[in-house]
Amino acid sequence: MKLSASALETRRIVLGVTGGIAAYKSAILVRRLKDYGFDVRVVMTEGAQAFITALTFQALSGNPVHTALLDPDAEAGMGHIELARWADLLLIAPASCDMIAKFANGLADDLLSTIYLANKAPVWIAPAMNQQMWAAKSTQRNLTTLVQDGVHVVMPEAGEQACGDVGLGRLAEPESIANWVNDFFVQAEREISEKFGLLAGQHVVITAGPTREAIDPVRYISNHSTGKMGYAIAAACYAAGADVTLISGPVSLATPNGVKRINVQSAQEMLHHSLDLVASCDVFIATAAVADYRVAQVAEHKIKKAGDELNVALVKNPDIVATIAQQKQRPFMVGFAAETQNVEEYAKGKLQAKRLDMIACNDVSRSDIGFASDENAMTVFFAEQYQMQKQELAKASKQDIAVQLVEAIATALDRHVPVS
Repeated sequence: MKLSASALETRRIVLGVTGGIAAYKSAILVRRLKDYGFDVRVVMTEGAQAFITALTFQALSGNPVHTALLDPDAEAGMGHIELARWADLLLIAPASCDMIAKFANGLADDLLSTIYLANKAPVWIAPAMNQQMWAAKSTQRNLTTLVQDGVHVVMPEAGEQACGDVGLGRLAEPESIANWVNDFFVQAEREISEKFGLLAGQHVVITAGPTREAIDPVRYISNHSTGKMGYAIAAACYAAGADVTLISGPVSLATPNGVKRINVQSAQEMLHHSLDLVASCDVFIATAAVADYRVAQVAEHKIKKAGDELNVALVKNPDIVATIAQQKQRPFMVGFAAETQNVEEYAKGKLQAKRLDMIACNDVSRSDIGFASDENAMTVFFAEQYQMQKQELAKASKQDIAVQLVEAIATALDRHVPVS
């Protein structure tokens, strides 16, 4: 089964918890799913309630926990129908041998098995049981039936079990289950974006983070850029259907899902990879805080401390965004201006001098936005030929700012005439 487009906006999961010692891991799973932004409602079987309380799940999920098939508090007393309609995905973890058998054979004598039959959303199960029960022919036959019915199975792990046996049957780790479920939603979002996204079919190249210019083997010149804005834009471009390549200076950020990442250190390395990608690039977004200067002669060995002064000769680094903009068949060019004074004046100057199509500027002298902050605020300017007014992006999370920038890029692209 596939996710619907509406499921990507609501991200609602019904988590079924069945009887077994592994039920305690389901509490951790709820927390991890919430971390990914899922709205979780928990359904517990009678066996599950013997191992962990409903109050635990209510506190972690922020929603009432459901245990009764005919619930007088539910809509018309038909709780199973209400929950089945609400769910974007049904996840059972742990899934006991008994519940797997019910699903495979169409039994519906409790709330969870009834929701399964009334549900149209994708179903994932994460089995957990004794290793001999897992290996039993009937269990494997039931699992085969569920897979043929379109159920996704998160395979159990091997190891020592509560009963003392060793073998397959341990519930997969909550972090792994949550990650796989989230990837399932992200992939569905990607498939829709590739058809209908604002940047569908576009190859976007993004530079992000600082550069480091070596002085000697242990010292370097750099700046305070964390790469957060560039990485947020990379994620937003991918979500909009683009094929994204991220050329990143040294940062401590995870690569956004679906994005190809190239790690670099210096400005010259960043320029080299940028030039390599120009031929296949439709949009070039230069968010990197590139060092303006590099050391003229990098010392082969560590420079020893001697005297009160150290004189180091610097030479100018290449201007990456201007170099790409001068290429014969250049992509749509987006620059960034991080300034501490006369922000709009400098941004407009860069827009014209570097032949950019669009530039986003922000005031990094403000302590509440910019470098190291999770929030930003920007003013966006466009080249005259686009006949677009400047856009003020009010202070918001960098993720929200990134989405707004992608929308602005898509609007300008509709008016873009490639420069030969």
